[in-house]
Amino acid sequence: MLPEVVTDFLILFQMMCVVVVFAYLVTRTRFYPEVLEGGFSWKNQAILILIFGVLSIYGSESGIDILGAPLNIRDLGPMVAGFVGGPVAGIGAGLIGAGYRMTMGGFTAVSCSLATVLAGLLAGMINLANRRRFPGLLLAVSGAVLIEGMHMGLVLLLSRPLPDAVELVSDAAFPMIAANAAGMFIFALITLNFENERRTCRERDRYQAELQRKNAELQIAREIQESFLPPSLPTLPGYALAAESRPAREVGGDFYDVLGSHGGRVGLVIADVSDKGVPAALFMALSSTVMRASAAWHQRPRDAVSDANALICRESGSGMFVTLFFCILDPAEGTLTYVNAGHNPPMLARADGSLIELRASGIALGADDSAVYEERSVQLSPGDLLVLYTDGVTEAEDASQQQFGDERLAELVKGLHDRTAGEALAAIQDAVAAHTQAAPQNDDMTLLLLKVGT
Repeated sequence: MLPEVVTDFLILFQMMCVVVVFAYLVTRTRFYPEVLEGGFSWKNQAILILIFGVLSIYGSESGIDILGAPLNIRDLGPMVAGFVGGPVAGIGAGLIGAGYRMTMGGFTAVSCSLATVLAGLLAGMINLANRRRFPGLLLAVSGAVLIEGMHMGLVLLLSRPLPDAVELVSDAAFPMIAANAAGMFIFALITLNFENERRTCRERDRYQAELQRKNAELQIAREIQESFLPPSLPTLPGYALAAESRPAREVGGDFYDVLGSHGGRVGLVIADVSDKGVPAALFMALSSTVMRASAAWHQRPRDAVSDANALICRESGSGMFVTLFFCILDPAEGTLTYVNAGHNPPMLARADGSLIELRASGIALGADDSAVYEERSVQLSPGDLLVLYTDGVTEAEDASQQQFGDERLAELVKGLHDRTAGEALAAIQDAVAAHTQAAPQNDDMTLLLLKVGT
């Protein structure tokens, strides 16, 4: 057989395990979080009184002698009820525990029963002082120690004969205070962990809701941005067009456009804003709108770009700028008149396999309202392929941060002069994808291709 002291402490451990399980189950009920958040309805109060009154009865029935001193956790139920639900719940649970204690008799029946009711009342007053909130761990445990000390004082004050009361208190004070403080520590720790868990869940839910809201807004922004791109490319007798824009994020700063011009001519635009994400998308919307208006007003590319630059400089206070290539195709004459505002020079693959870059002096729009732009022209021939692109294509990186590069693109384009516009577009995209493989896309990629002849 186990020594008596070992058996007593095993019983004590069992008691604490019951408290742990009880505390955990209570925190998982539907009413408990409502009470912690200030939902002190009569229904919730009644449930608190019943549950913690039963815990008080269990505390009386599970009392044991440890090293000759009586030990029980009868006051724990009313104290927890008071800390959680205020004075009404504390007193109610205390009355249940006190009533049961009175049936057990003994010379401390009155003092112990009164102490149990007062334990619930004092704990409830602490709840009120803490603005109807469960106190922290330190306050809850300290309150339990003080309340149980009050219990011992009442035994000395009301129990007779006094020598018996003194002997009882001297034996029981420390284990009783320690047991109830330990029980309160367990309850407070589980309750506070439960509150932290709920707080974390609320923060997670708020974060997810905010994330969903932002994703929805970004989706709307993407749809709006896509509306600035041509819904379809026009059909030009003797010419073919192909284009695609792939933003690095939900929205981007690249755009292209195909514009009707004077005398049956067609304008081609490709541009790249000096940023990414939402700010770039907003600046892209401004730049695209301004460029469309300027192209519709002016017949010459140089005048259209100069006017657009002046308007962008005046209307934009963000310090952002946009590189842009604008050209006007005269289908009848087969000429291409262009202006390059700091953009990557488009590549013109000739039918004979040679390649030229369409360069012209001029800085990005939005950088200087007095900028001057050079206008040039080039004669197109059947079989020629014009490739307009943004730097997201040439600066696409593989896993080792090696860029696709201008030279690689030039060699590729030279070999595509015999392809259709759509086939050439797909070939360039496939080559970039093969280069980057699983590496993330770091910049917007836009391509606009013009094929002369069939």
